Amino acid sequence: MKQLFVLDPVEQINPAKDSSAALMQAAHRASIEVWACMPSDLQARGDKAWVVASPIIPEPWIKIAPPRSQSLTEFTCIWMRKDPPVDEAFLYATHLLEVAERDGVLVLNKPASLRAWNEKLGALRFSGLMASTLVASRVEELEAFARENGEVVLKPLGGKGGQGVIRIAKDAPGLGALLELITDQERLPVMMQRFLPEVINGDKRILLVNGKPLGAVNRRPKKGDFRSNLALGGQPEATHLTIREQEICEELEPSLRNEGLFFVGIDVIGGMLSEINVTSPTGIREVERLMNIPLGDQVINRLLDELS
Repeated sequence: MKQLFVLDPVEQINPAKDSSAALMQAAHRASIEVWACMPSDLQARGDKAWVVASPIIPEPWIKIAPPRSQSLTEFTCIWMRKDPPVDEAFLYATHLLEVAERDGVLVLNKPASLRAWNEKLGALRFSGLMASTLVASRVEELEAFARENGEVVLKPLGGKGGQGVIRIAKDAPGLGALLELITDQERLPVMMQRFLPEVINGDKRILLVNGKPLGAVNRRPKKGDFRSNLALGGQPEATHLTIREQEICEELEPSLRNEGLFFVGIDVIGGMLSEINVTSPTGIREVERLMNIPLGDQVINRLLDELS
C-alpha cells in the first residue's frame, strides 16, 4: 500500500510538533509506503492526474529519496495536508486531486469539502452550537452587533492559527475605523462573535476521525492574551471531553461523514463550538504527549479499517 502526503516542504516540518509527521510515521509503522509532494508537484495529463513525488522514510526523521513521476492512481490514499491560506494554488490542487478521486483514489479530506468548508464559515452550519455570530461587511451592522453583545471578537475569514483575531469592546474608540480597515472599506466580510470569557480556562481542540472524537487537548492563553492557539504561545494541557462536548461531536458526525471530512479538528470554548478545522488539523503530538494516547496510529488504523 502507498499513501501520498501533499503538504508544505517536508524538510521544514518539525516532527516533534507536526501532525503530518505523526501521521506519516504512523503509516510507516503500519508498513505503508509513504510518499510526499507539494501542491505544485500535482499535474494533469489529459483526464489523468499525475504527480512528481518522493518516497520518504519518516522514522527516524527523515530520509528522502529522489522524486519520480507517476500516476496518482498508484496510491491507495492521498492526504491533502497543505497548511492555509486557502489561496488559488490550494484550490487548484483540490481540483487536480478530484481527477484522481474520479479514478477511485481516496483523498482525505475530500477536495470538494475542503473548498466548501471555510474553517470559520463551515461552523455556521451548526450555529445553534455557537456563540452569537454575525458575518458581514457593512460597518453599520457590525457596530450594532458589537453594541448588542458588549464585547466581541473579530476574525478574518481567511485567517489561521489565531492570526488577526481581535477582541474589542462595544465602546472602543475608533471601532468604526477599525471595521473599515478589516473589511477593506466594506468589501470583505468578517466574522464577529460574542466574546466568551470562559476562554481564560482554555480553548479545547478535539480531533475527530469520521466524526468520532479520538483525542483532545486544552489550550490555555498565555498571560496577557486571550488567544489560545499554540502557534501564539498557548499552553497545551491534558483534558477530557465533557458531556456537552460529546453532544457537539455527535451532532457534527453525520455531516462530517457525509461530506468526506475524515480527519477534522474542532475548537470548543465554554461548551460553544468555535471553528471546524478541515485543511490540516493540528494537535496529534500534544494529545500523544499529554494523554499518552498513540493517536497517530489510531488514525491510520481507522483509515485501514475504512479501506478494508
